[in-house]
Amino acid sequence: MGSREEIVAAAAKVMREQGYAHATTKAIAKAAGYSEALLYKHFKDKTEIFLSVLTERLPALGSTLDELMGTASATPLAANLARLARITLSFYLESFPIAVSLFSSRELLATHREQVAGRQRGPDVPLARVTEYLGEEARLGRIREGADLEAAASLLLGACFQYAFLTSFEDREPAAEELDDWAERLAATLARAL
Repeated sequence: MGSREEIVAAAAKVMREQGYAHATTKAIAKAAGYSEALLYKHFKDKTEIFLSVLTERLPALGSTLDELMGTASATPLAANLARLARITLSFYLESFPIAVSLFSSRELLATHREQVAGRQRGPDVPLARVTEYLGEEARLGRIREGADLEAAASLLLGACFQYAFLTSFEDREPAAEELDDWAERLAATLARAL
């Protein structure tokens, strides 16, 4: 593993333990076993490290959506939605402890919002991508005409986020079977509504 990958792995660990707000580049460099200067050879700033953690070290929501876009017709709608809900749950469960500290101060959140805005990788991207995937399902005729796809995407993502929030608040790690069951129930409910 190269220094960049080691830095991202160390950043994920430090951010999980301390949250984004308290995970300094100095602490990340120390955990990776490198100098802080080396971090800046690979990354522009802490926001870029954070985005790399989200895309490289957490469950792959983006690549799952890419796969579903290409293979939607091969699997029933409810099964696709269950797969999407399961990966979304996993993503939020992993990212929630890292990202929640962004909301600890208005200044920190504003700064982060500005830094993410120009990178096309903000929290609005999953909503757009899930809506796009649902559009593919509609094109295939598996979602009723006139269904509000953005609202359906919001319901799926919001339910997964709420589940992650509650389990984080309760300080518990749900078993894989519990996550699978919940994702299937969510997907079945949403599929019936669509």
